[in-house]
Amino acid sequence: MATLDRIHLEIVRSVYRQGSLTAAAGSLNLTQSALSHTVRKLEDQLGLAIWYREGRNLRPTQAGEYLLAVANRVLSQFEFAEAQLKQFAQGERGSLRFGMECNPCYQWLLKVVPSYLDTWPRVDVDVIQKFQFGGIGALFGHEIDMLVTPDPLFKAGLVFEPVFDYEQVLVVGLNHSLRNVDWVSPQQLANETLITYPVSTDRLDIYTQFLTPAGASPKRHKLIETTDIMLQMIASGRGVGALPRWLVEEQSARFDVAPVQLGPEGIAKQIYLGYREADAEIDYLQAFVKLAQTHRAGKV
Repeated sequence: MATLDRIHLEIVRSVYRQGSLTAAAGSLNLTQSALSHTVRKLEDQLGLAIWYREGRNLRPTQAGEYLLAVANRVLSQFEFAEAQLKQFAQGERGSLRFGMECNPCYQWLLKVVPSYLDTWPRVDVDVIQKFQFGGIGALFGHEIDMLVTPDPLFKAGLVFEPVFDYEQVLVVGLNHSLRNVDWVSPQQLANETLITYPVSTDRLDIYTQFLTPAGASPKRHKLIETTDIMLQMIASGRGVGALPRWLVEEQSARFDVAPVQLGPEGIAKQIYLGYREADAEIDYLQAFVKLAQTHRAGKV
């Protein structure tokens, strides 16, 4: 039975990324002959092919796809561990890498980070936004250390802690007919253009907790990526949106917009911090959670 070594996983990942043995050999500082020999030996020991050869290019077989998935998961953990150990060796405490699952989450995070950096000067903070709207896999894969999300997905091995309470509201321009109502019903949006972030409707609270249960829908649904452009569009009367009340009130000085309650009871939400259960004892991680919790109940 073949014994998998780290070099085997590095080769599989590099060949997939580079597309050929020659390019992969260069990226790994190996000769092509040495890499080819290692590949042939591994395939012989496994008793199966890892790649289909298509001219000079390689395409993973089913076994190769599985080995590639293992390589991506395991090597990222190796690299994370090595980076942490290097930081310890250099007298550094470590780092916190955040993944975002909502645009307003980033605005909230910016309010917590400055005081945290002052308290923990030897901990680096990074924000990885490529995991926006799908960071659970990044947590399990050690690509991020903490996930900021309003919609936690509770799974074994992960911990989610609420750190900030807020209300999701409708956002309208100052001249909009709904500006001065106490609350808006789902049916009142039937003739509106609803502006949201580019997220599937099953991840949008205004759909899942407001429109869909009432069998209602807006006249038009427009997608915009950035909060500032969204607020500019709403202020100019080109639609309505749905955002946290605290964010709308904070931005009302820059944009002519106002919040309106969604339904007679409103929509209460929370921002959660998710992290790996195995990291629960890391002091600087827990310190961030505790600091973030001081920002609950609208204390931004």
